[in-house]
Amino acid sequence: MNTMDVALICKALGDTNRLQIVQMLSDGEKCGCKLLEKFEITQPTLSHHMKILCECGLVETRKEGKWSHYSLHCETLLAFKQFIEGLSCCKGKGGDGQ
Repeated sequence: MNTMDVALICKALGDTNRLQIVQMLSDGEKCGCKLLEKFEITQPTLSHHMKILCECGLVETRKEGKWSHYSLHCETLLAFKQFIEGLSCCKGKGGDGQ
């Protein structure tokens, strides 16, 4: 995963509503109507949040009738997790942060 992709994901997750949406999707696909029930936002605002999450690759969408169903894009999430796990805060020669 390149740094541009990571930056887009970090920017997307920098909004508390989008972070909560990702948390909700972590236990499986959700209809947009279920996401709207959780938040006190309008449908256009939800669409804006979902567009950002989809554009950075964290979320994928599936249309069913008039509703969109959202789920996490596991490959992107795993690549982001690996990037974060690869960061360290080494202060000494030992590499254990001490």
